[in-house]
Amino acid sequence: MESQFKDKVVVITGGAGYFGSCAVKRFLGLGAKVCAIDLSEDALASLPATSDCLKISGNVADLSSVNDAVARIMAAFGRIDFLWNNAGYQGSICPTLTYSIDDFSRVMNINVTGMFSVLQACAKVMQPGSAIVNTASVAGIKCTPAMVAYSASKAAVIAMTSCTAKDLAPSGIRVNAVSPALIGPGMMWDRQNELHAACESLYFANDPQTVAANKINGVPMKRLGSVEEVVDMVEFLFSQKSSYVTGSNMVVDGGMSSGLR
Repeated sequence: MESQFKDKVVVITGGAGYFGSCAVKRFLGLGAKVCAIDLSEDALASLPATSDCLKISGNVADLSSVNDAVARIMAAFGRIDFLWNNAGYQGSICPTLTYSIDDFSRVMNINVTGMFSVLQACAKVMQPGSAIVNTASVAGIKCTPAMVAYSASKAAVIAMTSCTAKDLAPSGIRVNAVSPALIGPGMMWDRQNELHAACESLYFANDPQTVAANKINGVPMKRLGSVEEVVDMVEFLFSQKSSYVTGSNMVVDGGMSSGLR
């Protein structure tokens, strides 16, 4: 049976990163035309070299860069059917009283204002039946210690998702969010545990391996979620099987997923 993504156009910001590169390959394999937008030209070069994969070096925090990217996508493919609004910046991991105001502003500018800029620019050219998925985080729900800027930004993404889902529903455009929790193994998982161990917060042990073990013990299934499981959820939220879902935040945690409205 032919894939429902055949010849559809999927835009992925942060397209050369941890989640994005996996999604680019997934949707190309499903017959879609994919546009990967990423700040790193070098990382983009590692993505598949095919006419169905448009690679754009762009900055979501720069409105002119966002508008230029959308114009290039429309010139190349003539439409945008799906957007995974995935680019983001974790920011520093340190206690609130020592957190840099400049870094706080950078996190919010990329994760909130930048995400909204991409959502708005793409939604303006989308047709009924299109769908948008924003990357939020369990940090935006549980409010992770020593990650005040990131947690605040992802809470804002969840609120943005609910609001824009209501505004865009009359246009036939669905908007949902996916909230990854503990995802690994890999470099990002290891590095985050190292940073938590070094942040001098009473909520974390000072040994990265102990930090990792304590986190996993807090998951009911006692395991990490995978990048592929996050992409599975994005694929579902784009698909016809989820045509009834909008304004939801799907949590991916240790292999379990749930929809929060």
